[in-house]
Amino acid sequence: EMPNPWWHLRGLCWVPPRQPSGMSRFCHSGPGKDYALPNSSWSKDMTSQFNKFMEMSKSGLWQRISSHRRLMYDLPGGNLLFSFPKFYPQSDSRFFCRNLDVEGLGFEYVMFWNQSEKRMICIFQPGPYLEGYTGFVHGGCIATIIDNAFIGCALFTANLDINYKAPLPLGSVVLVDTKVDKTEGRKTFISGTVQRADGKMVYAHATLLFIHMDPQTSSQLEEASKL
Repeated sequence: EMPNPWWHLRGLCWVPPRQPSGMSRFCHSGPGKDYALPNSSWSKDMTSQFNKFMEMSKSGLWQRISSHRRLMYDLPGGNLLFSFPKFYPQSDSRFFCRNLDVEGLGFEYVMFWNQSEKRMICIFQPGPYLEGYTGFVHGGCIATIIDNAFIGCALFTANLDINYKAPLPLGSVVLVDTKVDKTEGRKTFISGTVQRADGKMVYAHATLLFIHMDPQTSSQLEEASKL
């Protein structure tokens, strides 16, 4: 029996995780450090936004998403990949957005999920290793954090369309605000913005199309791996 994915697209409802047998065969150390918690590299603004959403989480409206070196630990139930060993990454691989050991140099972020609004907010502080043009974040890194903000929504990103509105300074603290617009069968359409917390500056608009891969059939995973 295959474990359930984190949330189903039919309403994106929470599905409690089930750990499949044989998990320790693939990973002995467990999830390890949770990078979605404050560290010394976080600015005052980053910490302030984190505290704001943590306070809102007390009512149950928002939920903080943990984040680790392996994506499967970020998504409760995301250990779906353990059921398909040949798709499991090599031992020396690491989730791209958590690819640095030194805090503050790359992607510093924390995500909060709002189930009732089908909305994900990612608080993002880009480090100096994400530089493109001098002093500003590389456009590809902006695309990465937008895509990552809804990576738990499906297993396959079919299309990501971004309109860049203004250069994003390194070290800024922005909100990547994404929400589900509609679903059509296995397709989920999502829109989002990268903006200042006060909403007075928008750095990018994006639309995304995600395809939900049925975890009951490994053939679909094989199909996706060939694309």
